Amino acid sequence: MATKHEQILQYIDQLPVGEKISVRQIAKALNVSEGTAYRAIKDAENKGYVSTIERVGTIRIERKKKENIEKLTFAEVVNIIDGQVLGGKAGLHKTLTKFVIGAMKLEAMMRYTGAGNLLIVGNRTKAHEHALKAGAAVLITGGFDTEDHVKKLADELELPIISTSYDTFTVATMINRAIYDQLIKKEIVLVEDILTPLEKTVYLSVKDTVGSWYEKKRETLHSRFPVVDQGLKVLGMVTSKDVMGQNEDTPIEKVMTKSPITVHGKTSVASAAHMMIWEGIELLPVVDQQNRLMGIISRQDVLKALQMIQRQPQIGETIDDIVAAQLTTLEDEQEEDVFQFEVTPQMTNQLGAISYGVFTSLVTEATNRVLRNHKKGDLVVENMTIYFIKPVQIESKITIHPKVLEVGRKFGKVDVEVFNEGVLVGKALMMCQLIDR
Repeated sequence: MATKHEQILQYIDQLPVGEKISVRQIAKALNVSEGTAYRAIKDAENKGYVSTIERVGTIRIERKKKENIEKLTFAEVVNIIDGQVLGGKAGLHKTLTKFVIGAMKLEAMMRYTGAGNLLIVGNRTKAHEHALKAGAAVLITGGFDTEDHVKKLADELELPIISTSYDTFTVATMINRAIYDQLIKKEIVLVEDILTPLEKTVYLSVKDTVGSWYEKKRETLHSRFPVVDQGLKVLGMVTSKDVMGQNEDTPIEKVMTKSPITVHGKTSVASAAHMMIWEGIELLPVVDQQNRLMGIISRQDVLKALQMIQRQPQIGETIDDIVAAQLTTLEDEQEEDVFQFEVTPQMTNQLGAISYGVFTSLVTEATNRVLRNHKKGDLVVENMTIYFIKPVQIESKITIHPKVLEVGRKFGKVDVEVFNEGVLVGKALMMCQLIDR
């Protein structure tokens, strides 16, 4: 039977998009405490189908699909730019297709403004009115208000009209940054994207016996199963090693590994891969916030996903992506693998020298490339020791010299030296675990 928390989430999920939600209303409708209702609404907000806006309240918004994550809702825009909603609150759940900066004459502005757009403009009432009639929402910069008849029109058309104290350039930058961040998020594959769902997951109950494990093994040809209680809470994991030499009548509870390592659906696949390699785990149960089983992921699932990620075209670049793109191979007669890198302004700290994080990304990427020449596969950094000897200034060209000290079937040890104009500026010693493809 579903818990009160689950019942509230199901109730919210079934509400029409754009519906206003309150803690008191939920508590009264489902006969639960206001504390329970508040926690469920916050959970719904985290899951992305509810948004809370200051001075407006909490509204039901459309849950985004992975492929549509780069589109922002007007509700999200309000939160990004600390805006105030002047009218058209019923349309806050809608997504914007593009934003238009209204720094031109009215006629020219309207040629670029259409349905689903967001017009960013100052205190130009005519522009506000024309944009709404064209099907676009309006964002007024500089903290200005608009006429009452424009607010009334926004309410009738269910198109938000928002005011912010920021200037046009700052607002456009903030929205652009938010869209860019969404693009990066789109590329990050999460455990929930690759898990084997609960209905296809084979698991055991604490009331089962070792004999049940043998039955499941014969049916599935697998040997690792999560163990759950009556409420599907994960209590343990059982493998062939646990049941070896045990009588078939022995309760599974007595042989299982208790309090196993689990992951949540929102955990990145990269984090799950690190966890599995460091702990030597072949199978991870995926659980919700209440530790109830949602499904499982195997090491094969994770490796397949990691290979898929590498084949994806890069859309939103992270600092690591930029570092990797700017790291070039230097043709050198004496050494096989030497790389060159130019320190750009965004790679520096407040003192104008290369930042610690960028230096770490550099030596990791160089290590990755040199180990790939010895062994095909991916690596997980297990241990890293870095020495900063001299600061590297902005616009310096540095050379990175990775040297493989040892490489085995499952590990690699690499010494990395970094030079600026022939002077040693940093060193690193990397210990890595290698993952076969």
